[in-house]
Amino acid sequence: MARLADYFVVVGYDLDKRVEGEGQGRILQRFPEKDWEDSPFPQGIELFCQPSGWQLVPERQPASFFVAVLTDINSERHYCACFTFWECLDNPQLQKAEASEVDEVDEELTIQPPQVFAPKSLVLVSQVDYTEVFRNCLGLIYTVHVDGRSVPLETVIGNLLTCVIPIAGGSQRTITLGAGDRQVIQTPINDSLPVSGSSVAQLFRQLGIVNVLYLFCAALTEHKILFLSSSYQRLTDACRGLLAIMFPLKYSFTYVPILPGKLLEVLSTPTPFIIGVNSFFRSETQELLDVIIADLDGGTVTIPECVHISLLPEPLLQLTQTLLSMALDPELEVADHAFPPLSTQPSALKIQDKEIRAVFLWLFARLFQGYRWCLHIIRIHPEPVICFYKAAFLGQRALSEDDFLMKVLDGMAFASFVSERGPPYRATDLFDDLVANEFERIQQEEACPHKVMNHVKELAEQLFKNENPYPAVTMHKVQRPSESSQSTMQNQMPFPVLDEVAVQLFIDHAAAKLKTAPPVVKAELKSMVPSGPPLGELAEGDIVDRNGSMIANSARRLEVVRNCITYIFENKMLEAKKLMPAVLRALKGRAARVCLTQELNQHVLQNRAVLDDQQFDYIVRMMNCTLQDCSHMDEYGIAAALLPLVTAFCRKLGAGVTQFAYSCVQEHMVWTNMQFWEAMFYSDVQNHIRALYLETEDEEQEISALELASEQSRLWPTLSKEMQAERVQKEESTVFSQAIHYANRMSYLLLPLDTSKNRLLRSSGLGDVESVSNSYVTNSIAGSMAESYDTESGFEDAESSDVANSVVRFINRFVDKVCNESGVTNEHLKALHTMIPDIVQMHIETLDAVHRESKRLPPIQKPKLLRPTLLAGEELVMDGMRVHLIPDGREEATGLMGGPPLLPAEGAIFLTTYRIIFKGTPTDPLVGEQVVTRSFPIASLTKEKRLSVTLPMDQFVQEGLQLRSCTFQLMKIAFDEEVASDLAEVFRKHVHKLRYPQHVQGTFAFTVGQSGKMVVEHKTKDKNQSLKTLSKNLVKSAKRTIGRQYVTRKKYSPPTWENRSSFQSELDEDEISVSEEVDQSSLTLSSTIRSSDRQTMGNVVERACCRDYQRLGLGTLSNSLTRSKNEPFRISTLNRMYTICRSYPGLLIVPQSIPDATIQRICRGYRQNRFPVVCWRNSRTKAVLLRSAGLHAKGVVGFFKSPNAPAAVPSQADSSSLEQEKYLQAIISSMPSYCESSGRNTLSGFTSTHMNTSGKWGSIRGTGRLSAYNPDVGTRLAGKESPQPNGGPSEALFLRQQKAYLYIIGDKGQLKGGKQDSFQQWEVVPIEVCDVRQVKNSFKKLMKACVPSSLTSDPNMSFLRCLEESEWMALLHRVLQVSVLVVELLDTGSSVMVSLEDGWDVTTQVVSLVQLLSDPYYRTFDGFRLLVEKEWLSFGHRFSHRGAQTLGSQSSGFTPVFLQFLDCVHQIHLQFPMEFEFSQYYLKFLAYHYVSNRFRTFLLDSDYERIELGVLYEEKGERKSPQVCKSVWDYIDRLNKKTPVFYNYMFSPEDEEVLRPYTFISNLKVWDFYTEETLSEGPSFDWELRGRQEHVTEETPEKPDTSGPKSQRRIVWPCYDNLNKVVPNAITKLLQDLQSLEAELGQTSEKWKDTWDKIKTTQKTETKLESKPSFSSSLLMSSNLSHQRRSQGVYLQESGVGSSINLALDCEASATSTPVAGRPSTSTLYSQFQSTESENRSFEGILYKKGALLKPWKPRWFVLDKTKHQLRYYESRQDKECKGVIELADVESVTPGTPAMGAPKNVEEKAFFDLKTTKRVYNFCAQDCMNAQLWMDSIQSCLSDA
Repeated sequence: MARLADYFVVVGYDLDKRVEGEGQGRILQRFPEKDWEDSPFPQGIELFCQPSGWQLVPERQPASFFVAVLTDINSERHYCACFTFWECLDNPQLQKAEASEVDEVDEELTIQPPQVFAPKSLVLVSQVDYTEVFRNCLGLIYTVHVDGRSVPLETVIGNLLTCVIPIAGGSQRTITLGAGDRQVIQTPINDSLPVSGSSVAQLFRQLGIVNVLYLFCAALTEHKILFLSSSYQRLTDACRGLLAIMFPLKYSFTYVPILPGKLLEVLSTPTPFIIGVNSFFRSETQELLDVIIADLDGGTVTIPECVHISLLPEPLLQLTQTLLSMALDPELEVADHAFPPLSTQPSALKIQDKEIRAVFLWLFARLFQGYRWCLHIIRIHPEPVICFYKAAFLGQRALSEDDFLMKVLDGMAFASFVSERGPPYRATDLFDDLVANEFERIQQEEACPHKVMNHVKELAEQLFKNENPYPAVTMHKVQRPSESSQSTMQNQMPFPVLDEVAVQLFIDHAAAKLKTAPPVVKAELKSMVPSGPPLGELAEGDIVDRNGSMIANSARRLEVVRNCITYIFENKMLEAKKLMPAVLRALKGRAARVCLTQELNQHVLQNRAVLDDQQFDYIVRMMNCTLQDCSHMDEYGIAAALLPLVTAFCRKLGAGVTQFAYSCVQEHMVWTNMQFWEAMFYSDVQNHIRALYLETEDEEQEISALELASEQSRLWPTLSKEMQAERVQKEESTVFSQAIHYANRMSYLLLPLDTSKNRLLRSSGLGDVESVSNSYVTNSIAGSMAESYDTESGFEDAESSDVANSVVRFINRFVDKVCNESGVTNEHLKALHTMIPDIVQMHIETLDAVHRESKRLPPIQKPKLLRPTLLAGEELVMDGMRVHLIPDGREEATGLMGGPPLLPAEGAIFLTTYRIIFKGTPTDPLVGEQVVTRSFPIASLTKEKRLSVTLPMDQFVQEGLQLRSCTFQLMKIAFDEEVASDLAEVFRKHVHKLRYPQHVQGTFAFTVGQSGKMVVEHKTKDKNQSLKTLSKNLVKSAKRTIGRQYVTRKKYSPPTWENRSSFQSELDEDEISVSEEVDQSSLTLSSTIRSSDRQTMGNVVERACCRDYQRLGLGTLSNSLTRSKNEPFRISTLNRMYTICRSYPGLLIVPQSIPDATIQRICRGYRQNRFPVVCWRNSRTKAVLLRSAGLHAKGVVGFFKSPNAPAAVPSQADSSSLEQEKYLQAIISSMPSYCESSGRNTLSGFTSTHMNTSGKWGSIRGTGRLSAYNPDVGTRLAGKESPQPNGGPSEALFLRQQKAYLYIIGDKGQLKGGKQDSFQQWEVVPIEVCDVRQVKNSFKKLMKACVPSSLTSDPNMSFLRCLEESEWMALLHRVLQVSVLVVELLDTGSSVMVSLEDGWDVTTQVVSLVQLLSDPYYRTFDGFRLLVEKEWLSFGHRFSHRGAQTLGSQSSGFTPVFLQFLDCVHQIHLQFPMEFEFSQYYLKFLAYHYVSNRFRTFLLDSDYERIELGVLYEEKGERKSPQVCKSVWDYIDRLNKKTPVFYNYMFSPEDEEVLRPYTFISNLKVWDFYTEETLSEGPSFDWELRGRQEHVTEETPEKPDTSGPKSQRRIVWPCYDNLNKVVPNAITKLLQDLQSLEAELGQTSEKWKDTWDKIKTTQKTETKLESKPSFSSSLLMSSNLSHQRRSQGVYLQESGVGSSINLALDCEASATSTPVAGRPSTSTLYSQFQSTESENRSFEGILYKKGALLKPWKPRWFVLDKTKHQLRYYESRQDKECKGVIELADVESVTPGTPAMGAPKNVEEKAFFDLKTTKRVYNFCAQDCMNAQLWMDSIQSCLSDA
């Protein structure tokens, strides 16, 4: 029972305390005077009576009523019902004062108000909330006062204060205050359910569904909420409504439904609140930044930007909204129906109110389903202690991601929910029933809102019934003031002062009565709270991951896990190993992890916990994998299950030393998480306490701990005191023993195995208290590794004592927390604190022994090191060191571009004498069975840099290396922890030593196959005595005979091994050698070389260069007497001793007329004495190509002086410049074009013979863009703009009046200030060349672009951007451009001398490219080899220096001049794929091996050095060991015989074809040599290694196939497989098949080349036989494609006047009237598929034909073809390219002709005849009249045949 009213108070306006118009209220009277013991009098009532402030008003206002709520210090709520009415002030003084005040305020008020009204409030304070009853009671008191009833007010108030009502139980109570009134009070059946009247429905009507849901979620997630309204009662109702829908949670923060204006600063409190404020104060609420404002009058909810409200989890939010709209607006559903049902009115407000509440009740039941299964009961007696295991609750419902639920469970409301509803034995209510017993129904109906709505309506009925147990209420009888009294209010009396004594008497009387009455015993209906179905049995649908990642075919995965564990315990290690990757993958799923813990548990129970090393290792790996993803997401359910297992599994390490699994699984964050340990501790304590009581009662059947506890609580009162004490003590000691147990467990998992390393104790936990209380752990170990060990972790040094201290601190904190919560006595707690350090210390001691022993164990979990295959003669310098290969910036291998991540890989790095090799397997288990190999020759290493690397699969930061190679390979490796750091250092030193040997002889090409170097040297000495002597003599004589003018600053070139000691002394005096003028006689060969060495001189002559010179007709090495004088050039042996120029070859081509002595003088003018020598001659125009170095500055001056200028320089220089001129003039004189013309020649006679340039432009696949060649060389190369930037060659060249015979291409920087002399016959063309430094830098950038060292998301670092910035393409463009222009010049008959820089870099590139483009011979295997040997090796390109091959050249860095040349060749190859005999692979092969140092070919800087080392001619000597190739060319030849890998099947050359590639950057492609990689076998350029692996793959298909049908598919990964091998081209494939078939038939298979040639020849004969070639056969062989290709190319045709570009399918310029072809005839189309060989030639021969435009007569080879009915003509008989076609169908007549102007001389008149066609008349001239007659007859017969 409770009092209806605790206090009655009268509050009035305080006249004495008025401050500047702000009135105050004061309590005039209160009853009772004394406070009740159970309910003190609330303070500050006067503020709440007038929340907007006490004001005097000029007019009387109607009486008002509202209920304010005050919360006292014990968080008890007091309901203050305020009834306010207005009284006229009768104090005249005050009236005056008031009047004057009004006057002051507003002087315009002339009429003074006669009266002022002050408010007076009657307040009733109660602890129960009956708004209506309070309204009626206070109204009654007012009515008695106003109407002047006969009842004294004291009696009414006395009755009011003594009225007692029941709190709950659903009874009715009629009360009367003794003024003729009667009221019935209904108590709710169950007072735990809130009473809401219709306030909830009202709230939804005011704000709408979505807004209220926002407020609901905000209140639950602890935000600040402010209601605004101009009505006080509405504020109270809204707050009451919001609290009602939060049931069963209770709001436990600040709750003030009506806040007085004076207290507005409360709104800036930091804690959450629900507060109501009158709209009068709206402006004051504007600046609140974090408060959600709900305006009840306007129906809006304003959420500030900075506030984020977590809403209900998704399917529920939608459903809740649907249900609410069904309750509030049932018409919505049928609004569209044609025949709406008649009665769809919403329910009455009161009913609707309950429906809405029922929706929320249903929602909470749905949210908190199964919460009782997550309660841990720690103590039952004397009071139950219960805690909620939030982790398990969220984890098992897969809602751990859900923001809303997380916040609700963390909130205070839920905490009080648990303490209130946790106890298992108490009174239950509707919610308990719903959550436990209705769950099935909630679950089944969830999908169908209508069914849910029915359920909601049932709940609503129960709620309504609870509030209104008796629907038929006896009528109230309430008094109201009569109308008359209201009208006569003007002269009403003020409220009287009451007689306190009378009222007090009433109260005392009632109190005495109560004492005598018997006490009311409330029957407490306690019962066991039902728990409902356990969480695990809730519908499976709930457990599907929210991300939809329900693991497919999980049953199969669980099977795999089970099998693997079984194999491990049965010791079938191989089987287990195979399954391991699959298991580790499966363990990503929760089901598999649970399965693992269950399986392992079985084995522990069967006493199989002691394992051997490998078993232990596997089990630990699985545990680690399982724990790795164990995070707060499934809230450590798995860690909890594994905790008992990690202390069970162990292995014996040695005598009495056992290592348990926990020492290997400490690396997980979960162990440093305090919440995890608490949850574990509580669940264990619960199990023990349960066991305690089960034991005592011998009930073994399944009974949950909560049920047990509720049973015990029920019995508790019946036990004797002793029994009670005993039970309390038992429980306490259970908790205490568990605490000790956990202190042990925690020390196991927190102390690292090696206590000297403070590994695990990171900033994650053990250090600082704050982080522990609520740490959400990052998923996977990577997270834990990322934090470095820093000082935040609570200790600075890594001494073991520190580790111990921090672990002790952590355990102490834990113990304090759990023991205080579970009521352990203080003595026990102290005991624990003294015990913990000892436990930790003891554990450290045992760990030390384990650590010591475990270090001795060989680590087994790591994959076996795979050995690389080595070349013959390649030896290991350092055996495999275990490393991880980490991904660099290339995305292919990391799986980012699709496909599995091949990197990172784990394996070993090997250092051999030749290569650095990594070989291993990917760490990703998906591709664990693949092998990853990355290697590069050690000689190609360009940069090595140390790194520190954090590996994702490991725990530590490791030291690593990044090695970059110029074969475009990058190796980022991290050394495994087992590799000692000094070993890594040794590795670096070895690498450095091998990369930069002291001398070239230290390189692999020399040391190959030599174990003891010295020993082998002696052998070589004896083998080839004569060679050694030759080289010795050459060197000596070179030293002797260096002329006076030749002062060299000699580089140290080490001596041969035998005479090392004597050589040294020689060098000292010979540092600068200046010897006398050379004795002429000593220069003849015979005098220098002793007779015994004569035969070896043959070697010099036999060198390939000589053969080439002879091929080019540049002279033979015969005696000068017999040499015919008319040969313009001779081969000079002047430099045979390398005395003239160290870096030139021994034999040089010089003009016939220049004596050797002149040459000796000339060479001084050039850098490095590299004077101009001829290196190639155009066989058609006889123009020559010369090369030299740039001139010395002095030489340049002399060079440009015109002969007749006064000599400003000393005569010696003058004479040398004259000799220069003489030399150049001699070269010019050698040109036939010069000899023919007398003296100065203009172009007239020259054009006719030499201008018919045959040539070909590259095919640029479909871009149709033409290159801008402007052969006006001077302007073009000097960098001036060409007149026609995009057209073909401009006409300028052909129109120039004078053309130089010799162009000298020189460096712009060198030739400054030189004036061109108009009478000289040479022209100097200054160009800008790329400096060596530029090439070096560009190459560095190119490497970084193609092989970046790390991934970057920076758009400025994209591949194409980096490529552009490297400017590599621009450099290629420059070199190609110069080369093509030189080709043009040579082809038009001018000679060219290239003299740039020192004559060994750019010069070599240009000269080689020019020869390659001009001469088809150099596009074959032999020719290309010869070209490289001649121009690069003999002419002294400094390979060793540019490749930084030795220690001496280390500083100069790597400059890939030769690579640049190969790239240019590659660009040309791309544009002319049918012109090269070798394939692209051949170029890559050379690019790789020119830096690899595997062969000696590219090792030294000049022939001189090669002779000195005895390398040059050793190929001729006997081979030392057949398997070691010294020369790359031999190797290629040998390989080419075996396999067609270097051969280009498209090869079908054309005679004398000059190539003119397009050189614009847009036409150049990035060479795939820079970007491709083959991880399966490493670079494919060491063929032996590749072959070995190939055999394996070839054998496998021949085994009988037992596995059933196999897919023929193979997955090819671009960066992993070697595409040429996996997907060979069709011809290679056919050749391979042929070989394997022959092998099967037992025939000896012939070489591929023979097969190929045979097929080609049969093909040719076949096509010849058939008159009409079959389409298929002629397309089969690429050789026949040449015709087709030719007709589709883009051609340049020059006629005398200008040039026109012909884009037709076939070149018919001469057959049509305009230079551009018209529509091709059908026969042309037909002919493009026909091969040249099979053409039908009925009659052929030479005729002169008169040109169409400039009318010159030219000899042409004519072919009359009856089959195709046409007359074709060619430039010469061999020419395959038809110059024009005359269709016989168009011929009208054939008539004898007359000689015309310019016709050939000495030809009789009758040899001329004309051919008239529809388009034009052709004039022909035969050799004689008979021939002419023959032609006319043949043509005539063809015409008549037609």
